Amino acid sequence: MDNSSPSTSRKRQRAGEPCPEPESDLNDDQLLSLEENFNFSDTLVALRMMRAHFPRIEKVSVQPFILRSQLYSSVKDRTQVDRELESLRREGVLRTFKLSTGQDDHAIMFLDDYLSQIERVSKRLETQKQEGLSVFEWFKEHVIHLKLDPSIGHEELRSLLSLGGKVKEEHISLLINAGLLTRQLIDPNMYWFAIPNIGSILKGLSQGRKELMSFLNRRKYKEMPMAALEKKRLRLSPLDMRFHLRDLLGSGHLKTVEGPTGLVVKVVKD
Repeated sequence: MDNSSPSTSRKRQRAGEPCPEPESDLNDDQLLSLEENFNFSDTLVALRMMRAHFPRIEKVSVQPFILRSQLYSSVKDRTQVDRELESLRREGVLRTFKLSTGQDDHAIMFLDDYLSQIERVSKRLETQKQEGLSVFEWFKEHVIHLKLDPSIGHEELRSLLSLGGKVKEEHISLLINAGLLTRQLIDPNMYWFAIPNIGSILKGLSQGRKELMSFLNRRKYKEMPMAALEKKRLRLSPLDMRFHLRDLLGSGHLKTVEGPTGLVVKVVKD
């Protein structure tokens, strides 16, 4: 994983330790089952572990991200999660992104990974002889580091970009087309910060949620041992079962109970 732009706030990442690499680079001893790696007492530890287990997705170039709901599944004190996420966000260790898949859906990405994602997009456009690519450097240096919120207004965006050079509307259009910004539906003068290349993954996230819930609802008692369920493959999502289980457990659609042979995943009744 390319982390060529290290965060200046690495102090929160436990004495300068690098983030673990995605799942494909871990050995078998490090790949514990979900049940063995389910509960955490520290939000940053949970983030780093989930980042390491982010599935390899073919034909999609996206850096690992974690859903806030996934943290809620593993760090039981939600107030603690929100408080620690806010602290890490303000220190520039990570960024949060509002997702289009649900009102409460938020993705979390380590800042180093996000900067690498921007760099990939910029290099791809460079090969296409795209003009105005200097805006990506302005965006990284003057917007990302100074605006920590998930959204930004049009005039504030222009003002921050102008710290790098003379801003044209074409520059902002380039950022939108690159997937770094999306216009808010309620107010077109406001933008959400976004993760490039995530569109197909978000489609898979929505479809995978429905597929997993449908699978469990068809079972006699609407439940299944976690160890067995984790081995199942989803047809409609590029994300793995582990990713979806953490998401649906954290959002309250599923719950776990202790069974004779380990944790059992059950559908939460309305």
